[in-house]
Amino acid sequence: MVDTAQRSSDSRPNAVETDTGPVRVAGDPDAPRIDLPLLTHKLLGTWAQVRLNARELTARPELQRVEGLSMAAHRERVLGQLKVLADNGHVHRAFPAALGGFDDHGGNIAGFEELVTADPSLQIKAGVQWGLFGAAVLHLGTREHHEKWLPGIMSLDVPGAFAMTETGHGSDVSAIGTTATYDVEAGDFVLQTPFRAAWKDYLGNAANDGIAAVVFAQLVSLGVNHGVHAFYVPLRDESGAFLPGIGGEDDGLKGGLNGIDNGRLHFDQVRVPRENLLNRYGDVAEDGSYTSPIGSPGRRFFTMLGTLVQGRVSLDGAATQASALALTIAIRYGSERRQFTAGSDTDEEVILDYQRHQRRLIPRLATAYAQTFAHDEFLVKFDQVFSGTADTDVDRQDLETLAAALKPLSTWNALDTLQEAREACGGAGFLAENRFVGLRADLDVYATFEGDNNVLLQLVAKRLLTDYNRKFAGADAGALARYVVQQTAGRAYHGTGLRRLGQSVADFGSTARSVGQLRETATQRALLTDRVESMIAGIAQALRNTTKLPKKEAAALFNSHQNELIEAARAHAELLQWEAFTRAVETTEDAGTRQVLTWLRDLFGLRLIEEHAAWYLINGRLSGKRALAVTAYIDRIIARLRPHALDLVDAFGYAPEHLRAPIASGAERVRQVEARQYYRDQRAAGTAPVLEKPAPRR
Repeated sequence: MVDTAQRSSDSRPNAVETDTGPVRVAGDPDAPRIDLPLLTHKLLGTWAQVRLNARELTARPELQRVEGLSMAAHRERVLGQLKVLADNGHVHRAFPAALGGFDDHGGNIAGFEELVTADPSLQIKAGVQWGLFGAAVLHLGTREHHEKWLPGIMSLDVPGAFAMTETGHGSDVSAIGTTATYDVEAGDFVLQTPFRAAWKDYLGNAANDGIAAVVFAQLVSLGVNHGVHAFYVPLRDESGAFLPGIGGEDDGLKGGLNGIDNGRLHFDQVRVPRENLLNRYGDVAEDGSYTSPIGSPGRRFFTMLGTLVQGRVSLDGAATQASALALTIAIRYGSERRQFTAGSDTDEEVILDYQRHQRRLIPRLATAYAQTFAHDEFLVKFDQVFSGTADTDVDRQDLETLAAALKPLSTWNALDTLQEAREACGGAGFLAENRFVGLRADLDVYATFEGDNNVLLQLVAKRLLTDYNRKFAGADAGALARYVVQQTAGRAYHGTGLRRLGQSVADFGSTARSVGQLRETATQRALLTDRVESMIAGIAQALRNTTKLPKKEAAALFNSHQNELIEAARAHAELLQWEAFTRAVETTEDAGTRQVLTWLRDLFGLRLIEEHAAWYLINGRLSGKRALAVTAYIDRIIARLRPHALDLVDAFGYAPEHLRAPIASGAERVRQVEARQYYRDQRAAGTAPVLEKPAPRR
């Protein structure tokens, strides 16, 4: 549900606070004004109606988190909420229409990630059931598997686990220890956990609720290891007891997400029917012979994992939603909370009017907007790949690279935003009722869900290096220094996002002229792009002889540049977000909204340049004077955006039922009005006590 009630003018430019409410200051009729419904619709994105329907669902109290529940009670509540989602059909959009779904992959993710506002435990447990367990059967199995198992998965009659991660192997899935060895005589697989580190771990639904699992194991047949494959494996009988050969334990209390029953599983000579191999990409015949439509073991492995990329897509979106939620609460509170009589002998100041408070929150608001627009484009790309409208190997590689680039930034930023918003609200922010601490605890693990963020960025960097080296195969050092990567126009995010930089950004030495240039889209693009290209070119040069070295020496050389690789990948992801924000600005028709979004986009881009000022100075891209101009102009933009802060957070469209934070309810305004009236009445009646030391005259 979106809050469409008429707003008072408190968020409008040039408004000031009075006891009876905000009034508009005369004298600036040309100040830009945001078209709030238009901006809300733009932020809702391609699947706007799906999101609105999801918000109607998450506004229902029975689907929302109750603070202070025990772990057992929280788990029980979330399992009941899953049944509501199944009955409602909210989580069925990605499944085949023939089985009651909608074949709508993008809409499925859009609706799913909205669940984070109700309870992150609900979102993630739903993701385990339908986005991992069910999706593995859907994408790795065949029609027979779909017809046999998907109806029970969709209805929640068969709660399940996604058993990929092991205690000893998380991000390095290809090295997992669990084996599934084909027994030719018996005609089935023998599932085995060979050592303690190979226990499947951190699995949602494993501790209590799961009665089946998709288990990933090394497929061995006729003495040949064909790599990691997935198997549908029953876990428990009707009484809830483990089936013979299967064991496990509860992971217990976690730092967050305690509505999910995470646990461990292990297998001892468990017989799995040959037909339970999810064999879309690899099959074993009765005689043990192995066949696959993908000849390369490496490409087969990455194709199988690529079908499950939706987990990273949804985490990117959910983390962005959490950031937006936190900023809405903090900025609403900051626009009402008063502290210190800085500009008056009697009246305290609204804390959002302090420059430092604005610096804490408004740049993070710009980042949340950048992430929102980038995520929608990312989701469109995901839908194109999974619907089959753009499903080439290159499209899938681009999608995987986008997922590995954007998910780290959004999940890290969510943690940073939640912490800063909490601190910006003082003691009130530390109360559980105001949501920050609970969301911060729950989203902590998002940074390592579906791949550790640093590992994901390393994958992005490898892709950038691969593209770079393909472009310059056989080129001499001079050519590498003179040219940069140019990708085919029209591909999502211009392929990997590297652009050709036509010329260096001129620095004229004049602060005024520098500020003027910094406002230009082309200048920001050039500065952000040049950093990515230069970092990749430098690393490529350093690693150019890797293939000629012994394996150990090559690994050591690569390792010595690992930090640079990750930083380059992060710069690339930031560029992707800036580009998406720029496209959103350029497609905004309302002049006032476009102007405010331009300022916000400029703030996002220039904050990145300010954050990496050392690189720009060291590498001669900016002079010291121009670097100072960046910071000075950021302060000017933030001041311009301050009157629009409430509109910008209200545009996210969260109703009070979604925020559920007393400090964002207007209660603070009531308290402040009461306090100011009390002191005013004292002064009017002459009963106010005299200060021991009068305030100095101004």
